[in-house]
Amino acid sequence: MRPARLLLPLAFALGSLSAHAADPIKIGEINSYTALAAFTQPYKKGIELALEEINRAGGVLGRPLTVVFRDDGFKPADAARHAEELVTAEKVDLLAGTFSSGTGLAVADYATRQKILFVASEPLSDALVWDKGSRYVFRLRASTAMQAEMLAAEAAKLPATRWATVAPNYEYGTAFVAAFKQALSTKRPDVQWVGEQWPAQGKLDAGATVEGVEAAKPQAIFNATFGPDLARFVKEGNSRDLFKGRAVVSALTGEPEYLDPLKDETPEGWIVTGYPWSQIDTEAHRAFRTAYEAKFNESPRLGSVVGYTTIQTIAAALKKAGSTETEKLIAAYRGLDFNSPFGPAKFRAGDHQSTMGAFVGKTALKDGRGIMTDWRYIDGASVLPSEEEGRRRRPAEVQN
Repeated sequence: MRPARLLLPLAFALGSLSAHAADPIKIGEINSYTALAAFTQPYKKGIELALEEINRAGGVLGRPLTVVFRDDGFKPADAARHAEELVTAEKVDLLAGTFSSGTGLAVADYATRQKILFVASEPLSDALVWDKGSRYVFRLRASTAMQAEMLAAEAAKLPATRWATVAPNYEYGTAFVAAFKQALSTKRPDVQWVGEQWPAQGKLDAGATVEGVEAAKPQAIFNATFGPDLARFVKEGNSRDLFKGRAVVSALTGEPEYLDPLKDETPEGWIVTGYPWSQIDTEAHRAFRTAYEAKFNESPRLGSVVGYTTIQTIAAALKKAGSTETEKLIAAYRGLDFNSPFGPAKFRAGDHQSTMGAFVGKTALKDGRGIMTDWRYIDGASVLPSEEEGRRRRPAEVQN
């Protein structure tokens, strides 16, 4: 019989190994949870659903996934500060999240300097993967250029030649307007740009903005405001008949986070990107919607899909890498195939942009609330430049 005193060190060693093997893989998640709760709270619930599914199935690499959340308040400096704290104090294995282009670029800069992986879920700036692209940064959502190309394809069918624009005066808004102008002008060289309005994000002066647009006498309007700014713009525009007889192309407006609050003031016939959650009848979306509604007793929002898919891609990359080491995760993310509630997609190796697409349709009123009609899903790959062109748009030091 083995002496008891020999069993104690063995038991301690086995226990330590077991505890180490069960240590969670930590994801540091930074987002605007209070400043933009309409999107980010459903986003957080999507994360929670993904974590539950993954950990119920045994986790990844024999370890559970856990997320450490931080609220950046829509402030780039706070986002960068949280990134540093998550890496140095919380010892997270990678970073994820951010909503605005400004906070996304701030975290991307930190991740690049510290050589840690950052999976940017929501920020739409093209600079994130192109002009300021980094070895350490991958982006999930369809970018401003991708959505602008989708919307411009529909806008080009309109007879309007005189266009005005309205967008928030920060990276997201300026990038979206520039991309839409370029895309539409390429398709319709006869288009004229007759006016621009640049309200501060979250502080739109509806009267002044509507007056400014009306003064330009456009035949059509491109809008990229969202959230409370969108609601103010729509309310004032409706009261002054700004949209009467004018076509409107509006980014993000079909997302239920921003469409639902408009209620019976929803303008009809706007061309929008969005998420017609109640009408999508694919197997992947039915499974996601059923699980989400069962857990939270509410319908999903686009944020829900983005949060859920972000975590699922991280789990897929971890499995492919077989490790939490940053370099192995980067290799895994390049060319990573993944499934989302919208269907299969991949992260391009050349520029680290995912091919997850978006829905384009028109707004309509039904039972006193806004919905999307005449919609279709557009694969992100169809509106991206070639992978080689995407690679060339990145800084020279990260083109290989």
